[in-house]
Amino acid sequence: VNPQTQSANLGVAYSQLKGTTISGQLIPRLIDELPIIALLATQAQGVTHIKDAQELRVKETDRIQVVTDILKSMGATIEATADGMIIEGPTALHAAQTSTFGDHRIGMMTAIAALLVKQGEVHLDREEAIMTSYPTFFKDLERLCHD
Repeated sequence: VNPQTQSANLGVAYSQLKGTTISGQLIPRLIDELPIIALLATQAQGVTHIKDAQELRVKETDRIQVVTDILKSMGATIEATADGMIIEGPTALHAAQTSTFGDHRIGMMTAIAALLVKQGEVHLDREEAIMTSYPTFFKDLERLCHD
């Protein structure tokens, strides 16, 4: 992500994931992507700091706390801070019983996290919350996994 750009588009290329710090001017442009970025940080080498993201506490859920709780329940080394998270990786994630908490972005993050689990299953309740913003999410995710 280039702090000089005025776009929230993501470009994707393969490389070893490395811990980083995400803060300041980047946060408003990434606020909705931070749950999935936190998940990616669990697979990165080193420590990732997400700072200046206190707005996450007043979304559909307290996304800082909910992301921390879900990923911690799956084995991640993650701590909530007043304005973000500290995530240490890489971590092998494991099966867990969890919820979307009625938050579509939390549900999508958790469904994608389930793909990283090698043994057992991730049980996600209230998955209908995902349909509010992405009705074909599960269909598209399944297609991506099989293509």
